[in-house]
Amino acid sequence: MSSPASPRLKPLPWVLFGSRWLQVPLYLGLIVAQCVYVVQFMFELYHLVFEMKQFNETSIMLSVLGLIDVVMISNLLIMVIVGGYETFVSRLRLEGHPDEPEWLSHVNANVLKVKLATAIIGISSIHLLKTFINAANLDHKTMMWQVIIHVTFLASALSIAWIDRIMSPGTLASMRHE
Repeated sequence: MSSPASPRLKPLPWVLFGSRWLQVPLYLGLIVAQCVYVVQFMFELYHLVFEMKQFNETSIMLSVLGLIDVVMISNLLIMVIVGGYETFVSRLRLEGHPDEPEWLSHVNANVLKVKLATAIIGISSIHLLKTFINAANLDHKTMMWQVIIHVTFLASALSIAWIDRIMSPGTLASMRHE
């Protein structure tokens, strides 16, 4: 038995639907950006390992937090690249592959937004921790603005998650029956 043929689209819908492929160079650019972060990580790791004797405990902690920051940004890039491609361009068809990320099986635009928001909060938390560790060398106004920005990220993420929850079909149905 042959598979059913794909329906033919008229020219305008075909162009509109096909325009999603214009995102591919953007995702490839993010892969290049991730390569830059790998190089940055290696430089920071080299600096930490080979100049360790010049550091005090606080400097080592700040350097390690810098490494964690690079890793978290790299994780954010992977979520955007893989999740964005899967959601907006084309299926990756990784079902059953042993390396398929768990979150990819249920990713959609709303899930991706919530995951990105929480990743940004994690990155912001690392920056805030670095700020507090280095507080003696920073202006109080700078620290205040970093806290305000972090709280804004938290409020935004909570809002996105709340909106996603009330907009999901199962939640709306259960709210009506309560």
